[in-house]
Amino acid sequence: MQSFWGSGIRINALVNKENNRIIFTESNEDFIDVLFSFLTMPMGTIIKLIRNKSPTVGIGCMNNLYESIMNLDGQQFRTGACKNMLLYPRNAAEAECERLKLKVDDGEALKYFACNRRDCRCSGNKLLSYYRNAVCGCGEHMGFDMVLYREESEGSVFDARDRGVFLKGLARFIITDALEVMPASVESSHSLLYALQVTDGKIIEEHSFYIVDKVLTLLKHSLVEEAPLTKTLLEQNPEPELEASEDFVDLLFSFLTVPLGYIVKKMCNAFGGCITHLYKSVEKLDAEQLLKSCKHKEMLLSPKLPPDFSYENHPLSIEEDRHPPYYYEWNGNCVKLTVLKSDKPSTPIKGSSTLTVMDPKSHFKEATSGGFLMGPTKFTITDNLIVTPISPVSCMSLLKKLEVPLNDVKECVVHVGCEEALKLLLASFESESALTNAFLREANP
Repeated sequence: MQSFWGSGIRINALVNKENNRIIFTESNEDFIDVLFSFLTMPMGTIIKLIRNKSPTVGIGCMNNLYESIMNLDGQQFRTGACKNMLLYPRNAAEAECERLKLKVDDGEALKYFACNRRDCRCSGNKLLSYYRNAVCGCGEHMGFDMVLYREESEGSVFDARDRGVFLKGLARFIITDALEVMPASVESSHSLLYALQVTDGKIIEEHSFYIVDKVLTLLKHSLVEEAPLTKTLLEQNPEPELEASEDFVDLLFSFLTVPLGYIVKKMCNAFGGCITHLYKSVEKLDAEQLLKSCKHKEMLLSPKLPPDFSYENHPLSIEEDRHPPYYYEWNGNCVKLTVLKSDKPSTPIKGSSTLTVMDPKSHFKEATSGGFLMGPTKFTITDNLIVTPISPVSCMSLLKKLEVPLNDVKECVVHVGCEEALKLLLASFESESALTNAFLREANP
């Protein structure tokens, strides 16, 4: 038996020696929780992590979309926080993902800021911001650092079955090479061997792996490969353009905030790689027997946007999570920001105030929840989703570069609703000609 020692999560695997392919692996809830957490991750986080590890590797046009945001001047965005929200989107399940045995996302922990004026924190606008130097309703910057204290639920007793994140503890699972997850049993393992026509025990070899730094590689392969476990553990491994307003570019940029699980849910039959198998495995798992709760199952199957990451009239209409109740307490020079861990309402004690979290995309007291970009303005978007402020000179230069005669260019008007937005989201994920595939080509029957 071969072993690859280190610290991390241990998984055992049966390997077909003849073709050097993993037949299936076996693990406890630690590894499955990491796999399931993929479904909660915003696409912008996935692109950021893959870019940092493999700058030359892209996923459809998403890399170009991410880089376009990096290159846009901060003045193009509605507030100073908007660009940061798109490049480092939050995960609505971040509290759960913090408890993973191996963390995929290396992003910074959430920070909290209040108005620099104490009277405004205690009795004035009473606002809270996740981003430094947002402008309070009183006109002051919100640069007062707050440390969050979470109150534990009373009467809680630790049980080993509670140690999981999405799954209950003390359970073992089988994971196929295509990321199908099922409870471990002799019947399941025999069925997999039979399905793969493995009848000779001499060609089977047991391996033991310690997953430490290959989780991101596994995530990347799960999106594009048909055998991501084998790939991760055994292998060493002319354009049209569009002119659009900030509304359409807001939609494009918002793709980076969408959780992967939402994309899989909406496009199960059209999605490549093996991530669909992972999603359907969650669907089949008994919430009462194997998962922490029905709420945790819903968190994986219908992941939400974090609070304030949607905007009014968003074509995808993704549900947004809610902020927890925050309480600001003061006693002399001692101040404290608290939030209850339980869902039970709490009455603020004397010497405290309830803080309202600002929408970081909007200025205080704005009537509507706007998008990320300042408007009205126009942008040029290439077929592979490179977004730049509109420039007639650049447009002509691009046509010249592509050797497109002016008499071959025609103007088309595209109306984008929910169906078109979903088509564009899928096309941007799996193609380098997102606009062509979304708006000019007929869908395959």
